[in-house]
Amino acid sequence: MIAAQFIVALGQAWFATGAIVGLAFLLFGIERLDSSARGAYGFRPLLLPGLALLWPYVLLRWAATYRSKV
Repeated sequence: MIAAQFIVALGQAWFATGAIVGLAFLLFGIERLDSSARGAYGFRPLLLPGLALLWPYVLLRWAATYRSKV
């Protein structure tokens, strides 16, 4: 039973972190990564589940845009 609780807590922490990263990315970073996303606010909420799931990859790509443009 403790293992199941740990797995659920780990999943909740993963999703909570992903939701925070995803929201920050949608508000501040998506236009740096994809210039065609400028002004297209209707599709951004559709990206949030995928961003929440793949947040480590999103952070790496987002950080790479800052390293390459600085």
